[in-house]
Amino acid sequence: MAGDLRRWLPPVLLLLAWEVAGRLDLVASGALPALSEILSRLWQDRADYPAHVSATLAASGLGFVIGNALAVLAGLIFVLSPVTERLARGVNIAIFTLPPIAIAPILTLTLDGMTPRIVLAALGVYFVTMQATVTGLTQYDSRAADVVRAYGGGRGAVLRLVRVRGAVPAILSGFRVAAPNAVLGAILAEFGGGGRFGLGAYLLGSLGRGEPDRLWGIGLAATLIAGLSYAVFAVISRRMLGASLSLSLNPAGPEAEAGGRMSPLIGLGAVAMPFVLWWVILWVMRVPEMLGKTPWGVFDYLFLAEGAPVARERLLAALAETLPITLAGMAAGLAFAFGLAVAGRLTPTFTRVFLPVAIVTQTMPLVALTPLLVLLLGRGTAVTLWITISVTFFPAYVMIAQGIAQVPRAALELPRAYGASGWRELRLVTLPASLPWLFAAMRLTAPRALLGVMIAEWLATGRGLGNLLNQSRGYLDFGMIWTVAVVSVMLSVALYLAALWIERLVMTRKGIGAME
Repeated sequence: MAGDLRRWLPPVLLLLAWEVAGRLDLVASGALPALSEILSRLWQDRADYPAHVSATLAASGLGFVIGNALAVLAGLIFVLSPVTERLARGVNIAIFTLPPIAIAPILTLTLDGMTPRIVLAALGVYFVTMQATVTGLTQYDSRAADVVRAYGGGRGAVLRLVRVRGAVPAILSGFRVAAPNAVLGAILAEFGGGGRFGLGAYLLGSLGRGEPDRLWGIGLAATLIAGLSYAVFAVISRRMLGASLSLSLNPAGPEAEAGGRMSPLIGLGAVAMPFVLWWVILWVMRVPEMLGKTPWGVFDYLFLAEGAPVARERLLAALAETLPITLAGMAAGLAFAFGLAVAGRLTPTFTRVFLPVAIVTQTMPLVALTPLLVLLLGRGTAVTLWITISVTFFPAYVMIAQGIAQVPRAALELPRAYGASGWRELRLVTLPASLPWLFAAMRLTAPRALLGVMIAEWLATGRGLGNLLNQSRGYLDFGMIWTVAVVSVMLSVALYLAALWIERLVMTRKGIGAME
């Protein structure tokens, strides 16, 4: 009984503090309403929600299924054929780093009906699940694989009986992150692309009314949808973890290492592939030249056209503002995620209290939270860092926590038998065994940090690449829109490769193959 009371006391106190702060207008002059006021407004608007919620659920659900199916299939192909993974690396990172705020209006103008929402939701889930699948399949128990081979099993048997089974928790951890991403992708498409129904469209129509209780109600509806989907896969993952956990600490080195370093020809193909795919998609869909800029169109806009010098000057000025805060936000988001994962291992109660707050930060639309954050923190660096950490930390936290949870029990029994403290066991065994997951989290954080900064610049600060993108949308300057998208992808690829270089350096020193 006392244990149940301690478990529920922190969230109850948090809700009470929210109610008091909202009733007394203690936070940002009423921008944070009391929870009872939000729930009351939800009840008043109850007739509006079924059509909007069903539209968002349909788009995000289809995007979730399609994106994750492609991600798991791609992960299998990349593990079995490292050359394919290297060729597709540029495309994979480009998919992950394309700014949704840039492509939402383009998708709306080139695709019909619900398709833009489904596409954006699928793009939002693909990279996270693909990366989780690759991580899970490469970190299998080599002793179990040796047993299968000793009984005459070939590569297919090892894949089916050992690697796929061992990768199930990792794939489910990807699904956990993907579920809120799918909801947010659909809402961003609704918000940026118009349409009558959907929570994003409802939010857009409510922004100018000065009714924070309605905005928070819409945000809580989105939070509930994404939170329930996260909870479903969290429960499934927890149940599957015990059946898939390795018995001993003997992970196999990633097979990608056997393929050697990337040859210049493959590297050239990886760089060229996104540009070829970009041109092919525009050609197949017959997108008008004014709207859909080809790679040559972007080059012409930036270097050959009459206004190219002005365009370059604007781009470089925006880039100089965005890049430093991106590096700071990436480091802060990863450090925050690491600290939360460690705190959750040492103090499980902390995770139970904090996790609902973390899910809210991931699923509450930023367009609803931004006015509050601006009132609290102003329009400077602080609000950009806050939004960037909010965007980056959760996928990294889930990935690191999953790696910590998958450390075999047998590996933990030795330090515990000698009376090691929880922190000493964590430092000597758990964290070294979780290094592949930590670096996978770093690779996820690196491109996402730039996206977070651009969202903050677009919604709050009025500076940098995000603001340049927003201005270009208003002026219908599609050349600059595509230019900013291309530059953001190139920056994200550079950050991703830097994270991969650090991983290789550390893993090589420790005698473990770095994951490709």
